[in-house]
Amino acid sequence: MAPEAKSKGGGAAPCCDKLYTCRLCHDNKEDHQLDRFKVKEVQCVNCEKIQHAQKFCEECSTLFGEYYCSICHLFDKDKKQYHCESCGICRIGPKEDFFHCLKCNLCLAINLQGNHKCIENVSRQNCPICLEDIHTSRVVAHVLPCGHLLHRTCYEEMLKEGYRCPLCMHSALDMSRYWRQLDDEIAQTPMPSEYQNMTVDILCNDCNGRSTVQFHILGMKCNICDSYNTAQAGGCRISLDQQ
Repeated sequence: MAPEAKSKGGGAAPCCDKLYTCRLCHDNKEDHQLDRFKVKEVQCVNCEKIQHAQKFCEECSTLFGEYYCSICHLFDKDKKQYHCESCGICRIGPKEDFFHCLKCNLCLAINLQGNHKCIENVSRQNCPICLEDIHTSRVVAHVLPCGHLLHRTCYEEMLKEGYRCPLCMHSALDMSRYWRQLDDEIAQTPMPSEYQNMTVDILCNDCNGRSTVQFHILGMKCNICDSYNTAQAGGCRISLDQQ
């Protein structure tokens, strides 16, 4: 998660030579984006002195921000931020609660270290729900079991409509409890006699395995991993030994 806030000083945008209190204000008003790394000067809102970007005003000692990064030129309230050289931007900490995954190329919560599926440079892809940037977003990224990333808010909205990753269709959370409920529902809902001996080939979205199972309108369970996150991979047929 990348922090952002208005400061007690206005940064001079080198791209258009205008003063803005934050880069987001600039980007919302202009037809181009501000390169935060090229900002060299700020103007104090109290004494209006233009000066080199720094934490305190050299004229009246006004504090521009409790946190200041001389690389990102970020002024913010103290949120335990830290600058990650590998990410290239500042992150909200505290730093000891996060680690940088070199393959994913992103800072992740420390409890995911050695406990997530890596996808190379996954954070450089846009969120598949809102199609907006993840790497520099101020919204926390959520790591799915398949390794893909969504904005946390997009993930929560997605769960209101479904449970699959929008990119690979893998289950986005632990569905084992729901699968057990589905087992019970199927056991209590026998198919009509003309369908009871019907089988179908399926492809499992969770383990990518293929199997042949009995057809049921409520769902078809993978014989390999017991998931119901499956798709029909062939036509239905009557078992020869039952004809």
